[in-house]
Amino acid sequence: MQGTVDGFSYGLVTPVAAFLMAALGGALGLRCTVRSLHGGQTFKAGWLALGAAAIGCGVWTMHFVGMMGFSVAESAISYDVPLTLVSLGVAIVVVGIGVFIVGYRGTRPAALATAGLVTGLGVAAMHYIGMYSMSLRGEFAYDPVLVVLSVLIAVVAATAALWAAMTVRGFLPSLGASAIMGVAVTGMHYTGMSAMTVHLDGHASRMVQGGSMTTVLLPMLFGPLVLLLVAGVIVMFDPLLISGEDTWDGAREPRGGRRPRGRHTAPAPAPVAARRTLAEDDFWPQPAPAPAAPAAPAAEPASRYPDSYGPR
Repeated sequence: MQGTVDGFSYGLVTPVAAFLMAALGGALGLRCTVRSLHGGQTFKAGWLALGAAAIGCGVWTMHFVGMMGFSVAESAISYDVPLTLVSLGVAIVVVGIGVFIVGYRGTRPAALATAGLVTGLGVAAMHYIGMYSMSLRGEFAYDPVLVVLSVLIAVVAATAALWAAMTVRGFLPSLGASAIMGVAVTGMHYTGMSAMTVHLDGHASRMVQGGSMTTVLLPMLFGPLVLLLVAGVIVMFDPLLISGEDTWDGAREPRGGRRPRGRHTAPAPAPVAARRTLAEDDFWPQPAPAPAAPAAPAAEPASRYPDSYGPR
């Protein structure tokens, strides 16, 4: 017997909340990736890791917020705690691989394609591991066409998000990129959900571990939400991001995504003749110069017609 699957038990509440979680994680991840481009190599890895954790937690939280609206009318659903934690780890680690690739290799076509493929497959793996963590009185079946479509959406969304992280500048454009990423990731989630059917047979698909949504999912969401909150506080109070130092003239950006360290190029040194150093005379008054001596009167020129008889 086929079960009655409902992915919108709470109406639009869970899809909208899932989208907001994905967009929030994407926004924080993009801002952290932008911030990693400043300050040289000292804190680059730390900012990239924080960005990867924000995106991964946002995607994972989006998935399980969406799952709160999922129900099967003929069976209760329980969740396997270890598999649910594995899905969170996969989301963070695989997204981190993609973020570090573009963070250090730039947006060269080969690097961007590799990072987008790895990250997209990781997001899709997180989704289907999370689905596999569910237990009910029946078996799951998937439409392979819709599964492939959901994976393609995940790869395209991940590639676009990584490209935006390295090229989109300014607060409002970053918000737009985050919204697009949220729509794409949420669309991937619900495409994968639509690929699933449930066949009830009166037996559990495997040994039930963990508990229900309220006893497992809600407490587990607390950790990722706290991490997103911490990342948001760090981004909000970072001096460079507040002052808009993440923007620069794209014309000066070299190929491959590698950018100069500073926002502006150093000015040309002043000519040596124009330089002036402070001396002691600049701080103490100097005596007035002595008046110049009057010039001696000019001697009377000799007569043009000398007296041939001698002086008078």
